[in-house]
Amino acid sequence: MRNETRGTVELTLAMVLSGTLGVFVVESGASPFEVVFFRCLFGALALGAYSLVRGFFTGHGFTARKLGMAALGGVFIVFNWVFLFEAYEASSISLATVVYHTQPFFLVLLGAVFTRERIPGGKLAWLVVAFVGLVLVSGVRPGDTASLKGIGFALAAAVLYALSTFVTKRITGVRPHLIALVQVLVGMPLLLPFTDFGAVAGLGAGWAWLVGLGLIHTGLMYVLMYAAYAKLPTAKIAVLAFTYPAVAMGVDWAVYGHHIGLVQALGVPLIVLASLKVTLAGSARTRGGAPARRTGGRAGEAASPAATRVG
Repeated sequence: MRNETRGTVELTLAMVLSGTLGVFVVESGASPFEVVFFRCLFGALALGAYSLVRGFFTGHGFTARKLGMAALGGVFIVFNWVFLFEAYEASSISLATVVYHTQPFFLVLLGAVFTRERIPGGKLAWLVVAFVGLVLVSGVRPGDTASLKGIGFALAAAVLYALSTFVTKRITGVRPHLIALVQVLVGMPLLLPFTDFGAVAGLGAGWAWLVGLGLIHTGLMYVLMYAAYAKLPTAKIAVLAFTYPAVAMGVDWAVYGHHIGLVQALGVPLIVLASLKVTLAGSARTRGGAPARRTGGRAGEAASPAATRVG
């Protein structure tokens, strides 16, 4: 029980940190492409140093196939960040974060398309509930192109995150820290053509926020999550994951005065409940499979399990 309590504290702290990510992105003053490039750079330094100190590079478990899958997952996860950060700018952190939590449903659809996995009637019902919640949360009125654009970016981010999870959860025998390290390393050359170094040169205090995104939200946060996964059952991981959107919405209101309206608020519990039901149903069916299992030493998971969606 003491071990599980520690895991609960670790994952809660990780989700609280994740909820503050939007503020770091906005306050940096950089464009989404530049934010993600430097998140990858400083995140790689943090994850690389941690992995080196812990001796994870010895017997790393990578094969050419596993490395290729990790790199492909990295392509998806990096552009997932770009679209999510674009969504912050186009709408608000609160709206983007809630819409972003439709990821589990895209993962279900990907399974149906690529592995011909049958979608049970119960999951289809929850997909409908989530769609209703999404319509309510959007609160889009005719002519409200900004919110519509933000929702589109957030949905694109959710699809890309689901693709990354779909690919990387099939990697076994490799520590998740190393898979995440490969992903951020892939992100740097991938985003290099889109990064304007002249624009970021004059950021001033914005650099502190960019460094924080790498060291705190990609280094420390992932280390806390992976440590927690080894100690917690799937159900608790899935429930604690919703600390993230709760904190994000609270921070967005406290810092920027953004809040969702009454009708939008009615959609939040629908998305949260449907997401939780689909996640738990999937984990029960696989009896604690890759998306959120007790990991022990090694794990076949990448940047973050499907049960714990982070920015």
